[in-house]
Amino acid sequence: MKQIVVISGKGGTGKTTLMGAFAELAKNKIIVDCDVDAPDLHLILNPKIKETHEFKGSKEAILDESKCIKCGKCEENCRFEAIKNFKINPFKCEGCGACAIVCPVNAITLSEKIAGYWFVSDIRLGPMVHAQLGIAEENSGKLVTAVKEKARTLAENNKKDWIIIDGPPGLGCPVIASINGADLALIVTEPTMSGIHDMKRVLKVTNHFGVTAVVCINKYDINPEISEQIEKYCDENNIDVAGKISFDPIVTKAMVNGKSIIEYPDEKVSLEIKKIWERIERCLNE
Repeated sequence: MKQIVVISGKGGTGKTTLMGAFAELAKNKIIVDCDVDAPDLHLILNPKIKETHEFKGSKEAILDESKCIKCGKCEENCRFEAIKNFKINPFKCEGCGACAIVCPVNAITLSEKIAGYWFVSDIRLGPMVHAQLGIAEENSGKLVTAVKEKARTLAENNKKDWIIIDGPPGLGCPVIASINGADLALIVTEPTMSGIHDMKRVLKVTNHFGVTAVVCINKYDINPEISEQIEKYCDENNIDVAGKISFDPIVTKAMVNGKSIIEYPDEKVSLEIKKIWERIERCLNE
């Protein structure tokens, strides 16, 4: 069983579009959306939810007003200013527990709160595991880990050949959790100054964690000069360029219609993505 994660150093590079295509091309796979803060793969794959599970990633302080003697110690010791006039603001509370420790009458307790949900779904192409973190909630890395663990269990139980992961953009904890244990990270970049800058940063992350990475240049023809810079950088650093994808409005048309670009099989972009997938297969099967 091979595990591939598609990531990018910034948002908007076309990562999810590529994931939708891989979902069509890969056989005997499980699709995973680890962009738990702002998932959008479902817009293309239209999952039908079979299981819904709560994610309790943090704690919050709960005040029992019947016990409270209004001594003010909780407010004095709350560094987040979450307690005012003997009321706890749940949006400011970080669940650190300082208030519960200093309360002389045990009027404050810590309770786990639901920070989001993760799902097991069916798509027309097979099973999918995905999640949604609540607004302003933390511990996205833990939620990513929970999603991946469920995906691996399903893959092992159903003898799947591939786990294909849509990772989050950026460099933070959810990205690190997404690439953990991956056989290959496909980094999607674009020929812009910010694109090449963030590609270099995310390559440092994959290198630090010992994950083999290859690069895909999306919309390479909108700026051939920077595309050449990306290829030169990859060549000088022994990084494989798995392929380049042309700019084509048909990609936007496919997204508007809720389809994968592979559902337009005769388009140049579809053929370019197929070649990238074939190269990845060869790379991991050698």
